[in-house]
Amino acid sequence: MVSIEKERKDSVPRYIVVEGPIGVGKTTLTRRLARSFGSELVLEMPAENPFLQRFYSAPRQYALPTQLYFLFQRVRQLERLKQDDMFRPAWISDFFLEKDLLFAELNLDDDELSLYRQIYENLSPKAPLPDLVVFLQAPVGVLIERIRKRGIHFEQQVTYEYLEQLVNSYASFFLRYQRAPLLMVNAEKINFADNEQDYNQLLNYIRKTRSGRQFFNPIAS
Repeated sequence: MVSIEKERKDSVPRYIVVEGPIGVGKTTLTRRLARSFGSELVLEMPAENPFLQRFYSAPRQYALPTQLYFLFQRVRQLERLKQDDMFRPAWISDFFLEKDLLFAELNLDDDELSLYRQIYENLSPKAPLPDLVVFLQAPVGVLIERIRKRGIHFEQQVTYEYLEQLVNSYASFFLRYQRAPLLMVNAEKINFADNEQDYNQLLNYIRKTRSGRQFFNPIAS
C-alpha cells in the first residue's frame, strides 16, 4: 500500500505556493510537501539579504534596501518557472511575489513606495499562476512564541504591534485574492513539523483542494 509520503507526482498541482506571516511555519510545511510529492523547492533565502538584520534594528532606515533586495532575489528565482515549459517539474515555493507589495505598503513611506512600485512593475516576471495557494494563519501571540522558540537572534526584535499589522495585511490580501485556488488554514493548534497525524490531516486536504476558496480548521491531535 502506497504511503502518503510517497504520493504520486501526477496527482499533485504543478505549482503550489505556501504563504503566511513570519513564524507561522510556511517553510517547514513547504519542505514536507516537497518530500511528499517529489516536487522541487523554490525557497525564500532571507540569510542572503545583507540588509535584513539591520532592518529589524532600524526599520525606517533599512526598509527600502531590504525590500528591493528581496524583490530582485525573488524575480531571479521565479525566472526558473516558465509558463510555456510543458516539461518543467512540479514546484513548491514558500513565497508569493505578490506579497512583496504587501510588505512594501507596510514598511515604506509614500515616496519610497512610489519608487518601489515602479521598479516592481518593470521587474515582475511572467511566472505561471499557482495551481494552489496555501495560506497559513495563526494569532499574533502564537507567532511570537514560535519566533522565540526557533531562536533566530535578530527576529527577536520583531514587535507585537508590527506582527499584528502584518497579520491583518495578510488576512486582508487573501480575503480579496481570487487569481488562483486558495486554501486558508488555521495553523494555530496543529504541529505539522513533528506530528504525523497533524501533517497528514493537512496533506489530505491539500490533495483535495483544486478550485475556489476553501477553509481548513483542523482538529489538533
